[in-house]
Amino acid sequence: MTKRRMFLRMITASLLRRRSRMLIALLSIGIGATILAGLVTIYVDVPRQMGAQFRSFGANMLVLSDGEEGMTKDQMDKALESIPTDQLVGAAPYRYIRVDMTTRQQSFTAAGTDFAQITRTSPYFSVEGRYPEKSREILVGKEIAETIGIREGSGMELTWQPTAGNTEGDPSKDRQPGAVLSGSAEGWSGGAVYVTVKLDDSAKIASLTIDAGTQTPEIGGLAQTDEAFTRQFIGKALPMTLGEDVDALSGATVTSTAVVEALNTARNTQSTAAAKTMKYTVTGILTTGGEEESYVFMGLEDMAGLTGSDAVDVAELSVSASAEELEAYAEQITENADGVRARLVKRVTRSETAVLGKLQSLVFLVTAVVLILTMICVSTTMMAVVSERRREIGLRKALGASDGSIRAEFLGEGMFLGLLGGVLGAILGFVFAQIVSVNVFGSSITFQPLLLPAAVLVSMGVAALSCLQPIKRAVAIDPAIVLKDE
Repeated sequence: MTKRRMFLRMITASLLRRRSRMLIALLSIGIGATILAGLVTIYVDVPRQMGAQFRSFGANMLVLSDGEEGMTKDQMDKALESIPTDQLVGAAPYRYIRVDMTTRQQSFTAAGTDFAQITRTSPYFSVEGRYPEKSREILVGKEIAETIGIREGSGMELTWQPTAGNTEGDPSKDRQPGAVLSGSAEGWSGGAVYVTVKLDDSAKIASLTIDAGTQTPEIGGLAQTDEAFTRQFIGKALPMTLGEDVDALSGATVTSTAVVEALNTARNTQSTAAAKTMKYTVTGILTTGGEEESYVFMGLEDMAGLTGSDAVDVAELSVSASAEELEAYAEQITENADGVRARLVKRVTRSETAVLGKLQSLVFLVTAVVLILTMICVSTTMMAVVSERRREIGLRKALGASDGSIRAEFLGEGMFLGLLGGVLGAILGFVFAQIVSVNVFGSSITFQPLLLPAAVLVSMGVAALSCLQPIKRAVAIDPAIVLKDE
């Protein structure tokens, strides 16, 4: 019989003689390896899982046009080339215009988009009815539907009138006493700000309506609700200068500048004959809990048919990538695509990075605690085994056994337990990770091929470290004292 076979026989025989104690140690290592393998699998796969969850909160990147005429389809396609197709969840183009429903004397913001893409970039949209599928079909926001009594299947006749930016000539010629003027200008992030102003008998501003729905609700959107800001314009003549005639809204200088520019370029909407009216069928009522409820959504083809232009103002992108990758993609788009620039939606990317970092830290902390508890349990069990085998160890040393052989035997027992526990834990760990992933994230986990050897090696390492103190005590046993006690 070779030394190796004899050594293995000694280890297995020792483990079998103390089955109850060794079973406790094996279960400790197995449970530790299970949690370790499961948490490591979740740790590695959690960025993909969290990224998929955060995509339900909307787009995390915007592609904007550098020019006033908007962005063409070719420019948008060129920008999307910088993002790998397996990471691009969706890319929804938008164009915003102001439309009138003359039968109800109402004006709304109309958004032209691709509904196939909007379901990917904005999965939180809730539609009562269905999304438009054919020409002349539209989606109406809940706020508009409640205001004018629109339901699924209702008809809407919408009129588009070119604003001052679409007409030629001097806008001052339209500033006649009693005139009603309308205008728009580009605000924050390329979103248009619309104004409607009525002049009094002295050609001064009698009333003013501001539509800043495309601006950030927390800051820029205040331009349409802050009475102190709007009141500044009443009784003043056009044109005016921001900072001299009126003060900017605190924290929203870009939106305030857009309001003043829109007023200075406002025209009489009845002065041109380019208006176009089309009739649409409402297919659904949109509920989002946000500003989208005050919009009318139509397909890009219908928008082009109404305005005569197929350009878009902005493209909302949903990209499944880390914050660092998103920054890199945004830089590539800005550098490589002519006439467009990319900007990250900070509130989404920052939230995703923060949550991901905290979750990964929690996984690391729990894993460390579990490994420490496993080491304590195994070490305590092996210490008890050493105490039981004091006489055996003393007798072996008296017969000439070296300290090295004692160390090798106990270390071999620990490593063997670590091997069995690691294999068992790696298998159960994947099952554990799968259950957590399905119940928490709602999707299956991705199997990691290196999980099995990594779990086994770590388990054997933990078992080896746990045996150091028991081995030290076993080697320190004095044969004379042990045999005398007999």
